[in-house]
Amino acid sequence: MSDTPPTASARTPGTLFLVPVPLGPAQDPADNLPAATLAAIRTLDCFIAENARTARSVLGRLAMGRPMQSIEIAELNTHTPSDAVAALLAPLLAGRSVGLLSEAGCPAVADPGGILVALAHQRAIRVVPLVGPSALLLALMASGMSGQSFAFVGYLPIDAGERLARIQALERRSADEGQTQIMIETPYRNQALFEALVGALSPSTLLGIASDLSLPEESIRVRTIARWRAEPAELARTPTVFTLAAEPGGKPARLPARPGARPSNRPASGTRKPVSAGAGSPRRR
Repeated sequence: MSDTPPTASARTPGTLFLVPVPLGPAQDPADNLPAATLAAIRTLDCFIAENARTARSVLGRLAMGRPMQSIEIAELNTHTPSDAVAALLAPLLAGRSVGLLSEAGCPAVADPGGILVALAHQRAIRVVPLVGPSALLLALMASGMSGQSFAFVGYLPIDAGERLARIQALERRSADEGQTQIMIETPYRNQALFEALVGALSPSTLLGIASDLSLPEESIRVRTIARWRAEPAELARTPTVFTLAAEPGGKPARLPARPGARPSNRPASGTRKPVSAGAGSPRRR
């Protein structure tokens, strides 16, 4: 029998654990993650994250039971070249288990980690999602809107005309299919999206705004567009999830006379710039 160690390709691959992160940067993970999730995370010494610095901050609050300098953290974010992602699987193919973290909430949801998960499946690497907070599901749960049929549509276009068309298409889909539409925005653009929604949707359509979910300052409000117009809101620049549900069979609001019209005097915005992972307020998924 040969004493030569097996090659990486002959080894059983490790497991890719999808590690949820508390929705607030100062939250104690023990208050947000179940014991089984915490135990699984503490077995790992190799992670992939959007930002190594913030990942170490989270892991530092987890009582990992080993020196932090012994924990390896590779970065995967919007700046990672597509041809470099496969190399991140090397520890897994060598038999080590790895944890994939996002900046906040669940990895691979509105998160660059999704491409790594897809590659892991292609290489027959076991993928295990761990239980933890999801801002999208918390917002849906608290909205009172349909949880039987819903769609997460991510970010809407920045261009005023394209955004208006998208909003009305989502409203029609909601009315036709009874489907809740869920969307997010970069925190500093919360107010602009709110005003676009209020200006474009039908008076009977429900609009939910859920901010700072699971945090002490959590705010969840669901009102008709008619009421939002009568009682407009000023939204904080904090992670927020928007939900909408149109009245079944209802007619979407008509286009305004000017395609780029806005419901306030705020200047129109330009083209969206990519938000680099780990920069500014974390996205809450």
